[in-house]
Amino acid sequence: MYRVAESEELADRIFLQWIQAPHVARNARAGQFLIVRIDDHGERVPLTISAVDGDLVRIVFMAVGKTTRQLSTLRRGDSVRDVVGPLGRPSDIRRYGTVAVVGGGAGIASTPIIARAAAEAGNHVIGIIGARNAGLLILEEEMRGICDELHVATDDGSRGRHGFAADVLKDVMARQKIDCAWVIGPAIMMKVTSEATRRAGVRTFVSLNPIMVDGTGMCGSCRVTVGGLTRFACVDGPEFDAHLVNFDLLMQRQRTYPEEERLSLERYQEHTCRCQEGDHRG
Repeated sequence: MYRVAESEELADRIFLQWIQAPHVARNARAGQFLIVRIDDHGERVPLTISAVDGDLVRIVFMAVGKTTRQLSTLRRGDSVRDVVGPLGRPSDIRRYGTVAVVGGGAGIASTPIIARAAAEAGNHVIGIIGARNAGLLILEEEMRGICDELHVATDDGSRGRHGFAADVLKDVMARQKIDCAWVIGPAIMMKVTSEATRRAGVRTFVSLNPIMVDGTGMCGSCRVTVGGLTRFACVDGPEFDAHLVNFDLLMQRQRTYPEEERLSLERYQEHTCRCQEGDHRG
């Protein structure tokens, strides 16, 4: 069992948890992920490693489906059944010169560990984070403390620039040379933003989040098309050259099981309601 050392809600449906997992923390590097299973009957859910502190690893996730909603109910002192990792290939961190680390929505969770590693490698780090509104921005102060400069954007203009992270990146690239970029967020955001870096000739990495089951390359459910070839995100990634990724196919595969996901969430909510009613009667 792995103890939850800290749990908090950062924004609407976005949660942060520190989990005691020494074997993961000792070996984790920027860009890697872990797989959590809450209990013996639980689904295996992949989550990016957001930070490491001693024996603790940090995950940040949006509670959308059954498993992430159940995970969000855990509090300090609770435990999860399994934590497997670190998995995947680490980010290709080296001294590039000036780099941009771009995060959108819950994808901002992946940016601090990459930005910190890039800074430690001697790069000038420009952070760009964006969300639909100010209430959904996360880890802003942490990123401000890591990056040499930080830019903020919101779709509705409630904080920072009115617009998208891609718009900010375009402006940055127009006035200075960017040697490398990381872009992490929803698939459509990564697609649009990487198109901007393609036109500017900037090497760009994206972290892909396809459906994943075992995390070891055995099941094949996380297959993605990169450069016209099939790759497994869990062992060949999760980071890939953004300009080679078939984002349309990725987004199509992400929508494979909407009905099953809906039913699973409904059953979980019904079970939770029954348990709460039982507690009230008791």
